[in-house]
Parts: sequence; structure tokens; C-alpha cells
Amino acid sequence: MATLMAGAMSVVLYSAYLSFPKEIQGMREWALGLVLLVAGAIFFSLRGNSYIPALCANAVLIWGLGLTLIGTEKFYERPQSWYLFHGVWLAGMLGVTYWMVVEPHFSARVATFSYLVFIFYARQIYLIWKYGEAHFSTRFFGVLMAFQALVVLTRGLLATLHGESHVNLLAIGPFQSIYLATAHFMILMMTVGFMTVCTRRLQTILERRSTLDPLTQVLNRRGFADIYTKEHALMRREGTFMTMLNIDIDYFKKINDCHGHAVGDRVLIDVADVIGKALRVSDHVARFGGEEFVVLLPATGLDRALHITERIQFALRQPRDGVPNYTVSIGVACQTSPEESLDGILIRADKAMYCAKDRGRDRIEIAPDAIVALVAARA
Repeated sequence: MATLMAGAMSVVLYSAYLSFPKEIQGMREWALGLVLLVAGAIFFSLRGNSYIPALCANAVLIWGLGLTLIGTEKFYERPQSWYLFHGVWLAGMLGVTYWMVVEPHFSARVATFSYLVFIFYARQIYLIWKYGEAHFSTRFFGVLMAFQALVVLTRGLLATLHGESHVNLLAIGPFQSIYLATAHFMILMMTVGFMTVCTRRLQTILERRSTLDPLTQVLNRRGFADIYTKEHALMRREGTFMTMLNIDIDYFKKINDCHGHAVGDRVLIDVADVIGKALRVSDHVARFGGEEFVVLLPATGLDRALHITERIQFALRQPRDGVPNYTVSIGVACQTSPEESLDGILIRADKAMYCAKDRGRDRIEIAPDAIVALVAARA
């Protein structure tokens, strides 16, 4: 039954691999690993008095467990340990073959297999601990992996210290009962744990896609509104200012007409990249559609905001490879009252930007009412 369930889980994982975003890696390797573990169980059932099925079983079991390691490394976007994979497999096959064919010794064979497989589990525990997200799914996966590693290590130690009587699964004993009760289902449980972290990654990706502009990878309107709500609450609580910048590319239609839409897309990506590098960690940039970008500067009054705005404009004026030269018009609106809404400050920044367009483009204009509000606040 456990073998059939492992086979079914491999189908589930492979289906998820075909359906999930390509950013989520490792499911294909886990699915193939489960197939090999099923094959190993089948070979063991056929072993009889021949060495060949038993050797094949050990070979594919190590391959299967090794592929789960490769899958976990791909999931966490770490370099794949193929040298470790092949090294453990080669050492395992040499050891198992020696203790099975040259000098038959069951407990030594079990110890060799257990210690080498433990390396795969230990590596995965390290990956989960080092690179896993601080979330229940990661802790669940890590606990399952640690428990399985402990079971395998314990079997190896018992084989080393007490011999065949404690590790021969055909015999009757407390460890044999515990091992048989857990071994069949722990692989399935670890697969469930891996699927859980994959599902969590999927949730994160979908949430990010719903708040990011797909072309420039900066915030979209929805993501910006969420950020503004949080910063507005902080502004209200601490009595600080916020400043909004409305940045629009000059003559963007001409860029598309003369150079093509592919170049226009590169210009948009370049604008988002340059603005992002000119901002502080606490600042936020969003694309509102077309060639319009909006920047939120939390806890920033007009003087500091103008300094940041000039830095952005200077950086955007510099020639760069791969995109034609272009300029931007920027409207600046400072919010001093927490009673003002997002729509209100956006309208003021937008009007200031269009004022910059009307006065010749490639310039910065300040919303007049923002200046009045700032002076009143300072007075």
C-alpha cells in the first residue's frame, strides 16, 4: 500500500511540476526520486537468493534519495550537489557489494547504507534551516526531514553496535517494529512536507504577481495602494510628512514610433531600474500604466523630497547603452495632513506633472497647495 501511495504521490508532484510557475523548481526531481524508491521496493521483493535484485534495489534507492536532495537544492535555488550525489552512490554500491558478495555481513551492509543515506538527509536539513522561509510549512518540512534522518542514523548505529539482531527487519524486536511502522510512511510524509513548502512558494508568487507590474517588476496600482495605506497609518501615528512624485516620460509615443515597442519596453524597464537605485530603502516606486510612474517618499518633507527628485532626474538624463536618450517631467506633492486621501495627493502630483509638461518638459514642478500646507505646518 505504501508503495502504491508513493507512486501516486510521484504523479501528484509531476503534475504540480507541469502546472506550477517555473520559479518553483525541484518537484520533477522529487517525483523521479519517488519513482525510483518504488522501483527499489519492487527489486527487494524479487531478491530471493540472487544478489542482483538486492544490488539493484540498493542502487535505485540511493539514486531516489539523492534526487530528493537535488530537488530540495533546486527548490532553494542552491547549486546542485552532483559530486556528492555520485560520490555517495559509488561509495554505497562499493560498500554494499563488498559486504554482500565478497565478505557477507548483513549489519555492516545496513550500517554502510544508513550512514551514506544520512548524508543526503543532513544536507537537506541544513538547506531547510539555512534558506527556508520562517513559516509553518518550512518548520513542518524540517521536522519531518530531521525525524527521518534520526531514524536512519539510529538504524546505522544499532547495526554497528549490536549487529544483525537489532536491524534485521525480518526478525521481531522493538526497533524493527518502530522502523517498519515509520519507514513506509515517512517518505510519503516528507513528500507532503515538500509539497507544502512548494504550495507556500506558489502562494507567495501569486501574491507578488498581484501587486507587481509584470514588465518592470515594480509595484502596480494595487500594490502601491496597500503600501500607501500602511505608510499613511504610520504618518498619522507619528505626525510626519509624506511626499508623492508623479514621473512621466517625455515624448514616449515618439520613442515607440521611432524605435519600436520593444525598445519602448526597455525604456520603461530602465526608468524603473534607475528610479529604484536612486531611492532609499524606505521609499516605494510604482508603475501606474503606460509611461507614468509614482514614487512615495515616507517621512519626507518637501526640501528632502526635492533633493531626491533632482537626483532621480539627473540619473535619468544620463545616456545608457541599450536605450535611447530620454527625459522625464516630474510633479511633486507633499502631504502634511493625514486627512488627505490617496486620491487627493495623487491628483495634486498629477497636476504638477502636467504643469511641468506645459512649461517645456524635462523639469520639476511643485503642487502649489503643497507649498502652502508646508509653510502652514512649519509656522
